[in-house]
Amino acid sequence: MDDLAALAERYGIETGYHDVFGGWHPLPETTLNKLVQAIADPRNTPVQVLQEGKTHQRAFQGDGHRHWALAVQLYAVRSRRNWGHGDFTDLKTLVRLAARHGAAAVGLNPLHALFPDRPEHASPYGPNTRLFLNPFYIDVEALPEFPTTADLDADIATARAGELVDYTHVARAKLKGLRIAFDRFCAEGSTERRADFEAFRNEQGEALLCFACFEALRMLHALKPWPQWPEPWRRPDTAALHCFREQHRDACAFQEFMQWNADRQLRDCQAQARELGMLIGLYIDVAVGIDPHGADAWAQQDAVLAGVSVGAPPDEFNPAGQDWGLAPINPGTIAHNDFARMRRLMRAAMRHAGAIRLDHVLGLNRIFMIPHGMTPGEGAYVCYPFEQVLGVIAQESNDARCVVIGEDLGTVPEGFRETLSHYGLWSYRVMMFERDQQGRFRPQESYPAEAVATFNTHDLPTYHGWLTGHDLRVKHSIGFDPGETDDSRHWAQQKLREALQERVPDFAPDDFAAVAAFLGAAPSLLVCVAIEDILGVLDQVNIPGTVEQHPNWRRKLPVALEDMEENEELRRVTEAFAQTGRATAR
Repeated sequence: MDDLAALAERYGIETGYHDVFGGWHPLPETTLNKLVQAIADPRNTPVQVLQEGKTHQRAFQGDGHRHWALAVQLYAVRSRRNWGHGDFTDLKTLVRLAARHGAAAVGLNPLHALFPDRPEHASPYGPNTRLFLNPFYIDVEALPEFPTTADLDADIATARAGELVDYTHVARAKLKGLRIAFDRFCAEGSTERRADFEAFRNEQGEALLCFACFEALRMLHALKPWPQWPEPWRRPDTAALHCFREQHRDACAFQEFMQWNADRQLRDCQAQARELGMLIGLYIDVAVGIDPHGADAWAQQDAVLAGVSVGAPPDEFNPAGQDWGLAPINPGTIAHNDFARMRRLMRAAMRHAGAIRLDHVLGLNRIFMIPHGMTPGEGAYVCYPFEQVLGVIAQESNDARCVVIGEDLGTVPEGFRETLSHYGLWSYRVMMFERDQQGRFRPQESYPAEAVATFNTHDLPTYHGWLTGHDLRVKHSIGFDPGETDDSRHWAQQKLREALQERVPDFAPDDFAAVAAFLGAAPSLLVCVAIEDILGVLDQVNIPGTVEQHPNWRRKLPVALEDMEENEELRRVTEAFAQTGRATAR
């Protein structure tokens, strides 16, 4: 065991963890063995450090004024023109709506590419790749090559029907439409469009080559996971990929065509936000990890650990812990070539954003890894070169003039938030958690300035779901432990009403505008409110730890985008922010 402990120390594996209640959980020897085996690869070298004498930079801080953002799950947007799945034209409309109401940003779920043929894996936080975009966000009808006479009405009608996003039919309609547009582009695309396509291909280089070939190879091998492909293709080789693209030019170019159009449409959304005077524009989430069978895991096998998953230990909201099924980055290779892969990820994330939110930013310091075949309670924390990574992120943030927010929720190590602040990354403060030991909600002045303040997250109940106890009833109905009792919820509800009545007495305490007014008065530079809370949605976007029991990442918004302008609650929320000085001047 002494030798094993020495190895654990060498590879940054912590030999136990404290839970949220302060209890210590020593790690089983089996867990340590498996993690050491996963990390102890002879190709790994010791973690590099940044060169001595490099000037310390803080991340880009924005304009220093207090603003607010409207947060939206883009796929869930219902409009009378989209194909059953929110798209970038819907996003343009949202940008205009938010700008008219004085918002400085529109917050978005991760837009990473998923697996188009695996609708059961709908989570935007389990990406195929974090370097490229989900083509289902493309407005196909906005492409110059898409004919107005395309016979897709039946497919589109099926995709639009229902209260849940039907990813299978969305994929069918979108891929058909995109293929029609691609064939016309190849046959008669304009000189200007062809030149722009080639410029995009050249700019994205080997990363785009890898992704396009990966998708073409998946189709060629009947959608099997890449570890089951024939041996020559289980590990990419640049020369072989160039040959493959020449041999399968049509299939690879189609993937590149989709990425090009997704990139250009997203770019236009951010450009419109800037034209309308939005100080941030798009504020986009970045997933903490990648699908182990995805393009990033295939292309970066020396940088990704096999045989382990990323997750979280048990806590009061998830007593069984969480296994997210994502592949973690290898701490032994993350610093190679001056953190080249981290820089590539940051540049992709910041490319068309004024702010990004790093999901589970705690993972930059240490991440909870669970060996395959073991439970979350048997996992362990593994450490990374935290400050060096933050230095890299700060550099990229300044280059892109992009604010970086770290989702620092969960078991936060001592000094973590201070280090985050030292490098200029903003904290993420959730009102539901900002309570003292007596359960009282902390006053606005306790919120830090360099932070995003919000009532909840996509993994927590909506405001109206929480206020009515709907989330508790749903979780009990599916046999899921909500981590709290009806009595404790009633107590928390009463404390919230007391805080709102004391601090924002001009607002009805059960009105979400009261929460907006409360948070709007905080020093935090950005307040983010979810469209679900404005529209009175009861069901939460995602219940962590569930898959089939709850329609995670599928529920459409109850109000069509075209009808949101006249929404009374949106008007009250806007007025609340205007009263607290957060409405951006037009």
